[in-house]
Parts: sequence; structure tokens; C-alpha cells
Amino acid sequence: MARGCAPRPAPLRWPRAAADSTRVGACGTTPQALGTDETVRRCAVNAEYQQIRVLWPDHLNLPRGKYLPAAVAAGGARHCLTSFALNYDRYMGPVPGAGFLEGMPDLNCDFSLDDVRPGWEEGVGVVVGDVSFEGAPIPFAPREVLRRAVAAWEDLGYTPKVGFEFEAYLMQPGDGGGWVPYPAPGSFVYGTGHFSDPSGVARAIVARARECGFRLESVNAEYDESQFEFTLVYDDVVAAADEAFLFKTMAREIAAERGLLLTFLPKPIANRGGNGLHVNLSFVDRSGGFALVDPSGADGLSTVARQCIAGQLAYLRPMTALCCPTVNSYKRLAPAQLCGYWQNWGHDHRCTTVRVNPERGPSTRLENRLADPAASPHVAAAAVLVASRLGVTGELECPAPETLDGLENVSCEVHVPGSLTEALDELEGDEAFVAAFGAEAVAQFVAVKRTEWDQFTAHVTDWELDTYLPYL
Repeated sequence: MARGCAPRPAPLRWPRAAADSTRVGACGTTPQALGTDETVRRCAVNAEYQQIRVLWPDHLNLPRGKYLPAAVAAGGARHCLTSFALNYDRYMGPVPGAGFLEGMPDLNCDFSLDDVRPGWEEGVGVVVGDVSFEGAPIPFAPREVLRRAVAAWEDLGYTPKVGFEFEAYLMQPGDGGGWVPYPAPGSFVYGTGHFSDPSGVARAIVARARECGFRLESVNAEYDESQFEFTLVYDDVVAAADEAFLFKTMAREIAAERGLLLTFLPKPIANRGGNGLHVNLSFVDRSGGFALVDPSGADGLSTVARQCIAGQLAYLRPMTALCCPTVNSYKRLAPAQLCGYWQNWGHDHRCTTVRVNPERGPSTRLENRLADPAASPHVAAAAVLVASRLGVTGELECPAPETLDGLENVSCEVHVPGSLTEALDELEGDEAFVAAFGAEAVAQFVAVKRTEWDQFTAHVTDWELDTYLPYL
């Protein structure tokens, strides 16, 4: 599990230019002769890497970007704004703000050279960029959505911290085509080593992550065979989401190098458990104190903590679409599946939506178990932050914690929507949540996802053919 907001080591950065004036960068002169910090940084990046892979997270949680020669990478990159209208199958149509009917203009993707970090490809640095259009941030870009959510908390005097936990299945090509689970007959929950990872992919991911400066807290086999959990350390929210975004990209590519598929699909195998994306949340106040803790409060939790829980539960249904954004997501969301299904919370209770860990102090956190890893970590974290803040600003009353088993017996009746289209209805219909999250961001997201739902409902499935064709 991800820990609280205790201090962490500084992230690994590219080596800065050495003070040795005889060192000549690839730009053809010494850093001292150039005379500006910007040129020094450009020379250092150019000497360290042949290319810079500039990536930005889109609305589908895909890493869009370009490879740029290191010598010119500082100028950023341009992409089509209408990328924000794309579906997974490359269908593109009118989407608010995406410029589909306005000539499909370019957006800009800019970044700081200070943020370039070692990539997982030889000679390639990697960086997460910010996208803008006509000089203004794109309001529905995931990083911008998250920055707004963070700024709203900072206005209240709190700095949020998050940590992410991913679950994923390892798959191999099937004899008849498609993908099947990679066999790991000796695997067991919390397993490590060869029997849980006979392909060596998880261990390769750990090794490459260390080389690239990713800060993994733990890796282990999950409940089902060929399923793994990757836990990243706490960080400031945008940095943590960037790290999760890049880590997931790296992990999938390392598996692909071996002819395998590491899938974060919420429910890739019908008779096995789903994949979750748990968002662990804590706050530091203006004095540097841990805002979720109050030794004199009930259960050692502060009023802010209880109001955050109340907000996450009160806005469970409208935030579900953002945290569970695919048709497949709703195959994972079901009772007794250890996911965020019910509108409940509990102390160290894995069968609740919001789980409060037993530690009090720097490690105190609220673990929201609703999201799945098809969601953008930026968007999922923003949704949790927005719901939590609405709980604080609305001074919502926290319900009693779940004390029943949470499997066959629960103390509440409300649960998540049953499908993507129902979840989109809930999101659009909650004016308070839409206003807090950003109306433009909701409009763009809903437009794309309505198309996805329409495509699904028009598709003739194998189940329909297998069930009806012999008789009708």
C-alpha cells in the first residue's frame, strides 16, 4: 500500500552541465562560452540524449507525443488539437473544444528542460509536456484538470499528496489468435520471484524503473494468476500522476519488447478479478502538519478527513464515469469484488470504497478504491480531490463507518452506476460536481464517451451469436 506524505528522495534528473570548461556539448561550444542558463541546459540535454520523447496524457489515458532530436527539443512540439476528439478505434467527430469543424488546428506541447529525465529506450530522454491552444491551457487536458483541482485545495490552505497503486495482467499470444493469460501455475497472492513471475517481466520492469528514476514502493503478485500490483510512492499530486502515467507506459512497452501484453484493462478475464487503480490521498496544511490527523478527534481523524470521506461518498455516482471510463469498467464494478462499489467507508476495510489505513501521523491516508487503470491518473486524482473538497466546503457529515463484512452484508443501499451510459448521465446531471470539476472538461469527456457507448451498443457480440444463432 502507498504510504503517507512523509519526505521522499528528490527525483532523478538528467545530469547538469559539469563545471569543466573544456567539456564541449553537442551544440558545438562550452557551456561557459554560451553564457546563459538556458543554453547550458540545452547543451547538457543534447550531450546526454540523442532524442527527447515528448509525451502528454490525453483523454483516453494514451501517451501521445513525438520524438524530437535533442538539439532542437527545447522548442516543444505541435500536434493536432482534434486528437482530443479521437476514440480508441480512431473514430473522430465533433467534440466541444477539439476543433473538428474548425479546420483541425494545432496545439502546442511545451516543457521545461529541467523536467527531462532518463527514458527506458537507449539514448532517449523522456518528458511530460503541457498542451495549450492559442496561448491558453486546454481546459480539458488531464494535467490542466488536475492542476485546477490542486489549486482549489491550495486556496483552502492545503497541499494535497497522492500515491497510486496499479493492477495489471500479463498476457501472451493465444494459439488461435488474441491474448490469453501468461501461465504462472505456482503463483499466489503476495508472491514474488520466479513462480509468481516466470516470464521475468515484472522483475525487468523493476530493474528498468530503477534505472529511470521511478520510485516504486512495492511490486508483488496479486490475487489472481498472472496479475501484478505496482505501488508508487507518494508525491505532490501532479508529479505523482506524471510518474504513474510514464510508469504505465514504460511497463507496457517492456512487456511488448518480449512479445507479451501487460494489460491494465479493468476486467480482461471474465472469471478472474479486475484491475484497480487505487488513489491514496493525504494533505499537508500551511504549518506543515498532517491535515487528516487529529489525536483528539474520533478515530484520530480530523474534521477535514471526515469531510473528505463524506464528499467522496456523496459524489460517488457522478465521479464514477471519470474514474471508470470504459464499457469494460462496469464488468469490474460488482458487489464482493473488493472494489469501490458501495457508498461506504471503513477502517482498514478492503470491502469499502474509501478505506482508512490504521496508522496515524505522516502515513494517514484515504484510499479511494473506485478507479480502474483505464482511467487517467490525472483525471482520477482530480475527481477524488474535487469530491473531497466539496465535502469540506459543504461541511458534509461523514456517515458511520462500515462494520459489516461488505461482501454479503453492507450497511448502505447506494452503489455506483451499472453502466458507462448511466455513469455519464450521473456526471452530467450533478451541477455542483460539474462546476467544481470544470464544465468544459466534462463536456469534452462526455462527448467522446457517448460515442464509445453508441459504438458498443451497435456491436454484435460473440455472446449474442453463440446464444441465439443456433435457434433463431
